Amino acid sequence: MSNKLCGKLIVPGMEEDAREAQPGDGEFARRLKGAKLLTAEVLYYMPDHPSLLQTYLWQTLDEAPKFPRLAAFLDHWRREIEAVIHSVRVAHGEPLAAPAWRKVDGFIQRH
Repeated sequence: MSNKLCGKLIVPGMEEDAREAQPGDGEFARRLKGAKLLTAEVLYYMPDHPSLLQTYLWQTLDEAPKFPRLAAFLDHWRREIEAVIHSVRVAHGEPLAAPAWRKVDGFIQRH
C-alpha cells in the first residue's frame, strides 16, 4: 500500500465513489436516503517537516451526524499514510429536496 499523497486516494470500502453511477444505485440513491455532500479540509504535516502544514481537500456523500464515510477515511489516513493530521475542518451540505417555488403577485418590466 502506498503512503504517498499524490494521485487519487481510494479508501477501502469506498470504491463505489470511483465508478460510474448506475440507475438505482450510487450517488442519487444515497442522496435519496439522506446523504449530503461533505467537504473535509485536512491540515497535515510530514514527520520530517513538522513546521510545514499542507492541505488536502476531500469530498464525498455522507450522513450526519455520525459521518461514517469521513470516519473511515480518517481511520485509513491514520493507519496507512505517514502524514500526521493537524486538524480537520468539515462542511456539510443540504439534503436533496424538491425545487422551491413561490407565487408571484406582480410583474415589473424595465427597459
